[in-house]
Amino acid sequence: RSPFFGIFFNMNRISCLIFDLDGTLGQTNDLIFATFNHVANKFLNKSFTREEIIGLFGPPEEVALARIVGKDRIEQALNELYRYYEEHHLDLARLHPGVETLLDHLKQQGFHLAIFTGKGRRTTSITVEKFGIRKYFDMIVTGSDVTNHKPSSDGIRKVMKMFSLRPEEVLMVGDAVSDVKAAREAGVKIAAVLWDSYAKTKVLEMEVDYVFHTVEDFDSWIRKLTSPTLSSGT
Repeated sequence: RSPFFGIFFNMNRISCLIFDLDGTLGQTNDLIFATFNHVANKFLNKSFTREEIIGLFGPPEEVALARIVGKDRIEQALNELYRYYEEHHLDLARLHPGVETLLDHLKQQGFHLAIFTGKGRRTTSITVEKFGIRKYFDMIVTGSDVTNHKPSSDGIRKVMKMFSLRPEEVLMVGDAVSDVKAAREAGVKIAAVLWDSYAKTKVLEMEVDYVFHTVEDFDSWIRKLTSPTLSSGT
């Protein structure tokens, strides 16, 4: 579907954009895989494939890690995970080029901006601080903040409740199957952004509202929809 499908989509009704973090705002997958396998090597003397690690995604890392190292070693394993993740963040992760300009534009336009990620609270905090983007977000919901993790829409509903939003006022922006499912469950529109998606093929097979393959395309779409001429329908 063309990214400019529905160019007169009424952006005046949207007051909040909720972004996924990994793969959407930041290129962090290599860091996640390296961190997970560092811990696996240290505690289990083994490595996992990318597919095996992706299969553990959903709950935050403290839950996923407990499944493989056991509850008796989880605290030690988490400390090692956090240490490695933070120390290697600069080398293995980066904010997608153009994302900060996009966030700055949306902030200046007066939108509520939120993050809903499956990451745990600690790694989310490390990433938003390292990327220097915390200032743009009014609310951050992590996997540690919800009982039911993605693809549950609990995180979206927390944001909606915080700002007293109706579903038609919210746009979810994400790159994974779980983002699409969460948006559908919450009844909000979903923009599938596939510039760094490990599940691109599967997402494209789903029914989504908008598809974008580059940050530039998404930014251009947003600017057209928020321009005074188009948003007024003239």
